[in-house]
Amino acid sequence: MAAVRYKKANYVVEADIQKLMGGKFQGVVLVTCDNGLPTDATPRVVDGMSDSPQEALEEAKALAHRILADI
Repeated sequence: MAAVRYKKANYVVEADIQKLMGGKFQGVVLVTCDNGLPTDATPRVVDGMSDSPQEALEEAKALAHRILADI
């Protein structure tokens, strides 16, 4: 499953998933800046785990949209 990429101004926000031990999944969001300015490239993780990769990606996309709204 590929990451979903959004762009707003100079920011790029990518939503993806990671597989956890025990067969669970968790959404992950990475925010970067494409204008050469430093950003906090620490991935942000969705609170909670999901049973399917699709559900985890939907949670990650929702988090990405909340982050974009704050930019």
